[in-house]
Amino acid sequence: MNEATANMNAPALLACPNMIAIASGKGGVGKTWLAATLCHALAKSGARVLLFDGDLGLANVDIQLGLTPEKDLGAVIEDRMPLAGAVTPFREGDFDIVAGRSGSGNLASLPAQRVAELRNDLIKLAAAYDKVVVDLGAGIDRAVRVMAGPAARVLVIVTDEPTSLTDAYAFIKVTVKANPAAAPCVVVNMAANAADGHKTYETIQTVCRKFLDYDPPLWGVVRRDARVRDAIRAQTSLLTRYPGCAAAADIEALANRILE
Repeated sequence: MNEATANMNAPALLACPNMIAIASGKGGVGKTWLAATLCHALAKSGARVLLFDGDLGLANVDIQLGLTPEKDLGAVIEDRMPLAGAVTPFREGDFDIVAGRSGSGNLASLPAQRVAELRNDLIKLAAAYDKVVVDLGAGIDRAVRVMAGPAARVLVIVTDEPTSLTDAYAFIKVTVKANPAAAPCVVVNMAANAADGHKTYETIQTVCRKFLDYDPPLWGVVRRDARVRDAIRAQTSLLTRYPGCAAAADIEALANRILE
């Protein structure tokens, strides 16, 4: 094993207690929206929060929030700029963002050593915040797992779509086998109601129990809400545009659980 591979396989040595990774296994489950809204909810509680957009190929945190960052993660990778130089304040939500760059490739295409360096830089930057939320790229490639490795909590976002459940299971399987100390949790998004959300959770819970001997805890159910799409179209945070809606209440409940 060379040094770069060793660095990528050493998440336990770099544990970051204030880091939360948001994973999905597949795209299209509202992962990025949930990550951004969760950051806003955490910030509303008084926490200093950083959102790291780790999905270079399909980065869209800045687009969803109507931001035009002067520097982004692409500049960090291409120009060797310090990660702190890419921090952009999102004043509406009172939290900071390190934006990705849509269409610039993905972390999987980076040399192993560079991914390890980026992870280590993020851990150092995390010391300036109470909570760091990492919006991982979809999939289960090595770079995604490396960026998730230091997180104290990994939230796996699922919907009731069969492909979402299948890919979420694959992510949990790889994560648990790579690091037995990891404890991925499930958040059901776009549920018709709380009862349907629990049914979706029970589906993936049953499979994980049977084949992995692992019982992933349910950390939240976010109900489907038409106002989410409207807020995204308006490029503003749901908690600003519709603070009293059902999905906003569910995200705030998730934030409260994290803070507890």
